Amino acid sequence: MKCTSVARAAGAAVLATLAVVPGTALASASEPSAALPAEVLAAYQRDLGLDSGEAKARLELERTAAATQRSAQEFVGAAYGGAWFDADSGKLVVGVTDEAKSRVVKALGAEPKVVANSATTLADTKGKIDRAGKAPGAVTGWYVDTKANSVVVTVKRGAVDGEVAKFLDTAKAAGPVSVVEADRAPRLYADIRGGDAYNINGSSRCSIGFAVSGGFVSAGHCGSAGDSVTSGGQSMGSFEGSSFPGNDYSYVTTGSGWTPTAKVNHYGGSDVIVSGSTEAAVGASVCRSGSTTGWHCGTVQSKDETVNYQEGSVSGLTRTNACAEPGDSGGSWVSGTQAQGVTSGGSGDCTSGGETYFQPVNEILSVYGVSLITG
Repeated sequence: MKCTSVARAAGAAVLATLAVVPGTALASASEPSAALPAEVLAAYQRDLGLDSGEAKARLELERTAAATQRSAQEFVGAAYGGAWFDADSGKLVVGVTDEAKSRVVKALGAEPKVVANSATTLADTKGKIDRAGKAPGAVTGWYVDTKANSVVVTVKRGAVDGEVAKFLDTAKAAGPVSVVEADRAPRLYADIRGGDAYNINGSSRCSIGFAVSGGFVSAGHCGSAGDSVTSGGQSMGSFEGSSFPGNDYSYVTTGSGWTPTAKVNHYGGSDVIVSGSTEAAVGASVCRSGSTTGWHCGTVQSKDETVNYQEGSVSGLTRTNACAEPGDSGGSWVSGTQAQGVTSGGSGDCTSGGETYFQPVNEILSVYGVSLITG
Protein backbone atom coordinates (compact mmCIF):
# COMPACT_ATOMS: atom_id res chain seq x y z
CA MET A 1 0.00 0.00 0.00
CA LYS A 2 2.83 2.37 0.87
CA CYS A 3 4.54 1.85 -2.53
CA THR A 4 1.26 2.42 -4.38
CA SER A 5 0.72 5.66 -2.52
CA VAL A 6 4.20 6.83 -3.44
CA ALA A 7 3.62 5.94 -7.08
CA ARG A 8 0.35 7.85 -7.16
CA ALA A 9 2.02 10.83 -5.60
CA ALA A 10 4.80 10.69 -8.17
CA GLY A 11 2.27 10.48 -11.00
CA ALA A 12 0.40 13.46 -9.66
CA ALA A 13 3.66 15.38 -9.44
CA VAL A 14 4.38 14.62 -13.09
CA LEU A 15 0.90 15.73 -14.14
CA ALA A 16 1.33 18.94 -12.22
CA THR A 17 4.75 19.52 -13.75
CA LEU A 18 3.46 18.98 -17.28
CA ALA A 19 0.69 21.47 -16.66
CA VAL A 20 2.99 24.35 -15.74
CA VAL A 21 6.40 23.71 -17.33
CA PRO A 22 6.87 24.87 -20.95
CA GLY A 23 8.90 22.78 -23.40
CA THR A 24 7.54 19.39 -22.37
CA ALA A 25 6.25 16.82 -24.86
CA LEU A 26 2.68 18.07 -24.48
CA ALA A 27 3.65 21.70 -24.93
CA SER A 28 5.76 21.03 -28.04
CA ALA A 29 3.15 18.92 -29.81
CA SER A 30 1.40 21.98 -31.17
CA GLU A 31 4.54 23.55 -32.68
CA PRO A 32 4.36 23.80 -36.49
CA SER A 33 6.52 21.49 -38.61
CA ALA A 34 8.91 22.91 -41.17
CA ALA A 35 7.91 22.53 -44.81
CA LEU A 36 9.33 19.38 -46.37
CA PRO A 37 11.17 19.52 -49.72
CA ALA A 38 9.40 17.76 -52.58
CA GLU A 39 12.24 15.25 -52.98
CA VAL A 40 11.88 14.19 -49.33
CA LEU A 41 8.16 13.58 -49.74
CA ALA A 42 8.83 11.70 -52.98
CA ALA A 43 11.24 9.39 -51.14
CA TYR A 44 8.62 8.68 -48.47
CA GLN A 45 6.15 7.72 -51.17
CA ARG A 46 8.67 5.57 -53.03
CA ASP A 47 10.17 3.76 -50.03
CA LEU A 48 7.39 3.73 -47.42
CA GLY A 49 4.32 3.83 -49.63
CA LEU A 50 3.05 7.08 -48.08
CA ASP A 51 1.44 9.89 -50.02
CA SER A 52 2.19 13.52 -49.20
CA GLY A 53 -0.53 13.86 -46.54
CA GLU A 54 0.35 10.56 -44.88
CA ALA A 55 4.05 11.41 -44.82
CA LYS A 56 3.42 14.80 -43.20
CA ALA A 57 1.08 13.25 -40.61
CA ARG A 58 3.56 10.52 -39.73
CA LEU A 59 6.45 12.93 -39.40
CA GLU A 60 4.38 15.08 -37.05
CA LEU A 61 3.62 12.03 -34.87
CA GLU A 62 7.28 11.03 -34.89
CA ARG A 63 8.36 14.54 -33.93
CA THR A 64 6.01 14.48 -30.97
CA ALA A 65 7.20 10.98 -30.02
CA ALA A 66 10.83 12.15 -30.00
CA ALA A 67 9.99 14.92 -27.54
CA THR A 68 7.93 12.53 -25.42
CA GLN A 69 10.82 10.06 -25.29
CA ARG A 70 13.13 12.67 -23.75
CA SER A 71 10.53 13.49 -21.10
CA ALA A 72 9.82 9.81 -20.38
CA GLN A 73 13.48 9.01 -19.83
CA GLU A 74 13.74 11.91 -17.39
CA PHE A 75 10.59 11.19 -15.37
CA VAL A 76 10.85 7.37 -15.32
CA GLY A 77 14.51 7.42 -14.24
CA ALA A 78 16.23 4.12 -13.46
CA ALA A 79 13.11 2.16 -14.43
CA TYR A 80 13.36 3.35 -18.05
CA GLY A 81 13.55 0.34 -20.37
CA GLY A 82 13.88 2.09 -23.72
CA ALA A 83 11.24 3.32 -26.16
CA TRP A 84 10.07 2.86 -29.73
CA PHE A 85 7.56 4.42 -32.10
CA ASP A 86 4.60 2.20 -33.04
CA ALA A 87 3.58 3.20 -36.57
CA ASP A 88 0.24 1.37 -36.32
CA SER A 89 -0.99 3.30 -33.30
CA GLY A 90 1.05 6.45 -33.98
CA LYS A 91 2.21 6.36 -30.35
CA LEU A 92 5.48 6.07 -28.51
CA VAL A 93 5.80 2.87 -26.46
CA VAL A 94 7.95 3.18 -23.33
CA GLY A 95 9.40 0.18 -21.53
CA VAL A 96 9.39 0.33 -17.72
CA THR A 97 10.86 -2.16 -15.27
CA ASP A 98 8.57 -0.85 -12.51
CA GLU A 99 4.84 -1.21 -13.22
CA ALA A 100 4.14 1.70 -10.88
CA LYS A 101 5.78 3.97 -13.48
CA SER A 102 3.11 3.14 -16.05
CA ARG A 103 0.90 5.98 -14.83
CA VAL A 104 3.74 8.43 -15.41
CA VAL A 105 4.18 7.16 -18.97
CA LYS A 106 0.46 7.46 -19.71
CA ALA A 107 0.46 10.99 -18.33
CA LEU A 108 3.09 11.85 -20.92
CA GLY A 109 0.86 10.57 -23.71
CA ALA A 110 2.81 7.37 -24.37
CA GLU A 111 1.94 3.68 -24.06
CA PRO A 112 3.72 1.84 -21.21
CA LYS A 113 5.05 -1.71 -21.43
CA VAL A 114 6.51 -3.56 -18.45
CA VAL A 115 9.89 -5.14 -19.34
CA ALA A 116 12.50 -7.17 -17.48
CA ASN A 117 15.63 -5.16 -18.28
CA SER A 118 16.36 -1.46 -17.98
CA ALA A 119 17.98 0.53 -20.78
CA THR A 120 21.06 0.86 -18.59
CA THR A 121 21.32 -2.93 -18.23
CA LEU A 122 21.06 -3.40 -21.99
CA ALA A 123 23.66 -0.71 -22.69
CA ASP A 124 26.04 -2.24 -20.16
CA THR A 125 25.59 -5.66 -21.75
CA LYS A 126 26.38 -4.37 -25.21
CA GLY A 127 29.40 -2.50 -23.83
CA LYS A 128 30.80 -5.74 -22.39
CA ILE A 129 30.44 -7.44 -25.78
CA ASP A 130 32.15 -4.46 -27.46
CA ARG A 131 35.12 -4.99 -25.16
CA ALA A 132 35.19 -8.79 -25.52
CA GLY A 133 37.76 -8.74 -28.33
CA LYS A 134 37.66 -9.35 -32.07
CA ALA A 135 34.57 -11.27 -33.15
CA PRO A 136 34.74 -14.15 -35.67
CA GLY A 137 33.89 -13.18 -39.25
CA ALA A 138 30.64 -15.15 -39.15
CA VAL A 139 29.34 -12.84 -36.41
CA THR A 140 27.85 -9.92 -38.37
CA GLY A 141 27.13 -7.58 -35.43
CA TRP A 142 25.22 -6.93 -32.21
CA TYR A 143 22.80 -4.25 -31.04
CA VAL A 144 20.27 -3.32 -28.38
CA ASP A 145 16.79 -4.39 -29.55
CA THR A 146 14.52 -2.18 -27.43
CA LYS A 147 11.30 -3.93 -28.47
CA ALA A 148 12.75 -7.36 -27.66
CA ASN A 149 14.30 -5.95 -24.45
CA SER A 150 17.51 -7.78 -25.25
CA VAL A 151 20.90 -7.42 -26.88
CA VAL A 152 20.76 -9.27 -30.22
CA VAL A 153 23.85 -10.89 -31.73
CA THR A 154 23.51 -11.64 -35.45
CA VAL A 155 25.34 -14.57 -37.03
CA LYS A 156 25.53 -15.80 -40.62
CA ARG A 157 23.01 -18.57 -41.12
CA GLY A 158 24.49 -22.02 -40.59
CA ALA A 159 27.90 -20.66 -39.59
CA VAL A 160 27.97 -21.44 -35.87
CA ASP A 161 31.26 -23.31 -35.51
CA GLY A 162 33.43 -23.70 -32.42
CA GLU A 163 34.92 -20.20 -32.63
CA VAL A 164 31.51 -18.59 -33.05
CA ALA A 165 30.01 -20.65 -30.25
CA LYS A 166 32.77 -19.52 -27.92
CA PHE A 167 32.09 -15.86 -28.75
CA LEU A 168 28.35 -16.38 -28.19
CA ASP A 169 29.00 -17.95 -24.78
CA THR A 170 31.02 -14.88 -23.82
CA ALA A 171 28.27 -12.59 -25.08
CA LYS A 172 25.53 -14.43 -23.18
CA ALA A 173 27.56 -14.21 -20.00
CA ALA A 174 27.50 -10.42 -20.33
CA GLY A 175 23.73 -10.12 -19.79
CA PRO A 176 20.40 -10.54 -21.60
CA VAL A 177 21.43 -11.72 -25.07
CA SER A 178 19.58 -13.47 -27.89
CA VAL A 179 21.03 -14.81 -31.14
CA VAL A 180 19.50 -14.24 -34.58
CA GLU A 181 20.69 -15.83 -37.82
CA ALA A 182 21.20 -13.47 -40.76
CA ASP A 183 21.09 -14.31 -44.48
CA ARG A 184 23.35 -11.40 -45.44
CA ALA A 185 26.51 -9.86 -44.02
CA PRO A 186 27.14 -6.10 -43.99
CA ARG A 187 29.81 -4.59 -46.23
CA LEU A 188 31.32 -1.18 -46.81
CA TYR A 189 29.73 1.04 -49.42
CA ALA A 190 32.91 2.68 -50.72
CA ASP A 191 33.00 4.01 -54.27
CA ILE A 192 35.67 3.25 -56.82
CA ARG A 193 36.21 6.66 -58.44
CA GLY A 194 38.70 7.65 -61.11
CA GLY A 195 41.49 9.95 -59.95
CA ASP A 196 41.33 8.86 -56.31
CA ALA A 197 44.44 7.64 -54.53
CA TYR A 198 45.34 4.07 -53.69
CA ASN A 199 48.42 2.53 -52.06
CA ILE A 200 50.41 -0.49 -53.14
CA ASN A 201 51.77 -2.90 -50.53
CA GLY A 202 51.21 -0.23 -47.88
CA SER A 203 53.81 2.15 -49.32
CA SER A 204 53.83 3.73 -52.81
CA ARG A 205 50.81 5.67 -54.10
CA CYS A 206 49.10 5.83 -57.48
CA SER A 207 45.71 6.96 -58.82
CA ILE A 208 42.69 5.00 -60.00
CA GLY A 209 42.08 5.15 -63.74
CA PHE A 210 38.52 3.96 -64.31
CA ALA A 211 36.14 1.61 -62.57
CA VAL A 212 35.50 -1.54 -64.59
CA SER A 213 33.67 -4.79 -63.99
CA GLY A 214 35.33 -6.39 -60.96
CA GLY A 215 37.56 -3.46 -59.99
CA PHE A 216 39.53 -0.76 -61.79
CA VAL A 217 42.28 -0.18 -64.34
CA SER A 218 45.43 1.84 -63.75
CA ALA A 219 49.08 2.04 -64.81
CA GLY A 220 51.26 -1.06 -65.06
CA HIS A 221 54.29 0.52 -63.40
CA CYS A 222 52.23 1.06 -60.22
CA GLY A 223 52.33 -2.61 -59.19
CA SER A 224 52.76 -6.24 -60.18
CA ALA A 225 50.29 -9.12 -60.19
CA GLY A 226 49.55 -10.16 -56.61
CA ASP A 227 50.51 -6.83 -55.00
CA SER A 228 48.01 -5.71 -52.37
CA VAL A 229 46.04 -2.49 -52.72
CA THR A 230 44.58 -0.32 -49.95
CA SER A 231 42.70 2.97 -49.86
CA GLY A 232 42.12 5.13 -46.81
CA GLY A 233 43.68 2.41 -44.66
CA GLN A 234 41.11 -0.15 -45.82
CA SER A 235 41.95 -3.27 -47.81
CA MET A 236 40.77 -2.76 -51.38
CA GLY A 237 42.02 -5.72 -53.41
CA SER A 238 45.06 -6.75 -55.41
CA PHE A 239 46.62 -6.51 -58.86
CA GLU A 240 45.11 -9.21 -61.06
CA GLY A 241 47.37 -8.33 -63.99
CA SER A 242 50.04 -5.80 -64.91
CA SER A 243 52.21 -5.03 -67.95
CA PHE A 244 55.29 -2.78 -67.86
CA PRO A 245 57.53 -1.97 -69.73
CA GLY A 246 56.34 -2.55 -73.30
CA ASN A 247 52.90 -1.46 -72.13
CA ASP A 248 51.83 0.51 -69.09
CA TYR A 249 48.52 -0.83 -67.83
CA SER A 250 47.11 -2.91 -65.00
CA TYR A 251 43.87 -4.39 -63.69
CA VAL A 252 43.08 -4.39 -59.96
CA THR A 253 40.30 -6.60 -58.64
CA THR A 254 38.46 -5.30 -55.58
CA GLY A 255 36.44 -6.81 -52.73
CA SER A 256 32.67 -6.73 -52.29
CA GLY A 257 32.87 -3.64 -50.08
CA TRP A 258 33.96 -1.49 -53.04
CA THR A 259 31.38 -0.35 -55.58
CA PRO A 260 32.58 0.47 -59.12
CA THR A 261 31.10 3.77 -60.33
CA ALA A 262 31.21 5.84 -63.50
CA LYS A 263 32.66 8.77 -61.54
CA VAL A 264 35.93 10.61 -62.07
CA ASN A 265 37.08 12.99 -59.34
CA HIS A 266 36.99 16.58 -60.62
CA TYR A 267 38.87 17.88 -57.55
CA GLY A 268 36.91 21.02 -56.75
CA GLY A 269 33.80 20.46 -58.86
CA SER A 270 31.13 17.86 -59.42
CA ASP A 271 32.38 14.41 -60.40
CA VAL A 272 32.55 13.75 -64.13
CA ILE A 273 30.29 10.85 -65.11
CA VAL A 274 31.90 8.69 -67.78
CA SER A 275 29.48 7.77 -70.56
CA GLY A 276 31.75 5.82 -72.92
CA SER A 277 35.25 5.47 -74.34
CA THR A 278 35.15 6.99 -77.84
CA GLU A 279 38.71 7.98 -78.75
CA ALA A 280 39.36 11.71 -79.21
CA ALA A 281 41.29 13.02 -82.24
CA VAL A 282 44.70 14.68 -82.23
CA GLY A 283 44.17 18.35 -81.32
CA ALA A 284 41.10 17.59 -79.17
CA SER A 285 40.93 18.82 -75.59
CA VAL A 286 41.57 16.31 -72.87
CA CYS A 287 41.67 16.49 -69.06
CA ARG A 288 43.19 14.30 -66.39
CA SER A 289 42.51 13.54 -62.72
CA GLY A 290 45.17 12.47 -60.26
CA SER A 291 45.67 12.26 -56.52
CA THR A 292 48.73 14.56 -56.42
CA THR A 293 47.79 17.53 -58.58
CA GLY A 294 44.04 17.09 -59.04
CA TRP A 295 42.42 18.16 -62.29
CA HIS A 296 44.40 19.54 -65.28
CA CYS A 297 43.62 19.89 -68.97
CA GLY A 298 45.43 20.22 -72.30
CA THR A 299 45.18 18.87 -75.84
CA VAL A 300 46.14 15.63 -77.56
CA GLN A 301 49.51 16.17 -79.29
CA SER A 302 50.20 12.77 -80.87
CA LYS A 303 49.20 9.11 -80.72
CA ASP A 304 50.93 5.73 -80.83
CA GLU A 305 54.13 7.26 -79.47
CA THR A 306 56.94 5.14 -78.07
CA VAL A 307 58.45 6.59 -74.92
CA ASN A 308 61.82 5.36 -73.69
CA TYR A 309 61.71 5.55 -69.90
CA GLN A 310 64.75 4.71 -67.79
CA GLU A 311 62.97 1.48 -66.80
CA GLY A 312 62.29 0.51 -70.44
CA SER A 313 60.34 1.69 -73.47
CA VAL A 314 56.56 1.76 -73.74
CA SER A 315 54.79 1.94 -77.10
CA GLY A 316 51.29 2.99 -78.10
CA LEU A 317 51.08 6.00 -75.76
CA THR A 318 49.22 9.25 -76.40
CA ARG A 319 51.12 12.50 -75.76
CA THR A 320 49.43 15.61 -74.30
CA ASN A 321 50.54 19.04 -73.12
CA ALA A 322 48.75 18.69 -69.77
CA CYS A 323 50.90 18.52 -66.66
CA ALA A 324 51.18 15.76 -64.05
CA GLU A 325 53.42 14.76 -61.14
CA PRO A 326 54.41 11.58 -59.25
CA GLY A 327 51.37 9.97 -57.62
CA ASP A 328 49.15 10.99 -60.54
CA SER A 329 50.24 7.78 -62.30
CA GLY A 330 47.37 5.56 -63.33
CA GLY A 331 44.83 8.40 -63.08
CA SER A 332 41.95 9.09 -65.46
CA TRP A 333 42.01 10.93 -68.79
CA VAL A 334 38.71 12.08 -70.29
CA SER A 335 37.58 14.11 -73.26
CA GLY A 336 34.22 15.52 -72.28
CA THR A 337 32.59 12.45 -70.71
CA GLN A 338 34.50 9.92 -72.83
CA ALA A 339 37.22 7.87 -71.11
CA GLN A 340 40.56 8.15 -72.93
CA GLY A 341 43.28 6.47 -70.91
CA VAL A 342 45.38 6.20 -67.74
CA THR A 343 48.42 8.32 -66.88
CA SER A 344 51.77 6.73 -67.69
CA GLY A 345 54.50 9.36 -67.24
CA GLY A 346 55.89 12.57 -68.61
CA SER A 347 58.26 15.48 -68.12
CA GLY A 348 58.02 18.74 -66.20
CA ASP A 349 55.50 19.45 -63.45
CA CYS A 350 52.38 21.49 -62.75
CA THR A 351 54.40 24.56 -61.72
CA SER A 352 56.58 24.99 -64.81
CA GLY A 353 54.40 22.94 -67.17
CA GLY A 354 55.29 19.89 -69.18
CA GLU A 355 53.91 17.04 -71.23
CA THR A 356 52.25 13.84 -70.07
CA TYR A 357 51.54 10.49 -71.74
CA PHE A 358 48.62 8.16 -71.24
CA GLN A 359 47.95 4.54 -72.11
CA PRO A 360 44.71 4.37 -74.16
CA VAL A 361 41.90 2.77 -72.16
CA ASN A 362 40.27 0.72 -74.92
CA GLU A 363 43.38 -1.43 -75.26
CA ILE A 364 43.32 -2.10 -71.51
CA LEU A 365 39.65 -3.12 -71.57
CA SER A 366 40.34 -5.48 -74.47
CA VAL A 367 43.42 -7.10 -72.88
CA TYR A 368 41.69 -7.89 -69.59
CA GLY A 369 38.25 -8.56 -71.03
CA VAL A 370 36.52 -6.11 -68.70
CA SER A 371 33.75 -3.59 -69.25
CA LEU A 372 34.01 0.11 -68.47
CA ILE A 373 31.48 1.31 -65.89
CA THR A 374 29.44 4.08 -67.51
CA GLY A 375 26.64 6.33 -66.34
